[in-house]
Amino acid sequence: MNTVLLQELLRFNRLLEIVRVSLINIGKAIKGEVVMSLELEAVGNSVFDNRTPASWMKRSYPSLKPLASYIVDFVERLAFMQKWINEGTPSSFWISGFFFT
Repeated sequence: MNTVLLQELLRFNRLLEIVRVSLINIGKAIKGEVVMSLELEAVGNSVFDNRTPASWMKRSYPSLKPLASYIVDFVERLAFMQKWINEGTPSSFWISGFFFT
């Protein structure tokens, strides 16, 4: 089970880094501190329209949810993984919470 946990954490950390960096950069671009690239503009437009940005979906688990629901789901998945780390192997697993079920 540690192998499964490690693989899932690698995928979640990669996705979390993409989300984090893109949101930081979109904030800087709005302030005029960095150049607004096409990718940043696409992320900004997606956030404005409550759609999950395509650049996130390239590294994400499959989801058709709008952005607000996607973020709630993402946080729940991260909380499940954190609980697994802190408390050990759970007695039951949230199968759909994994990247590849």
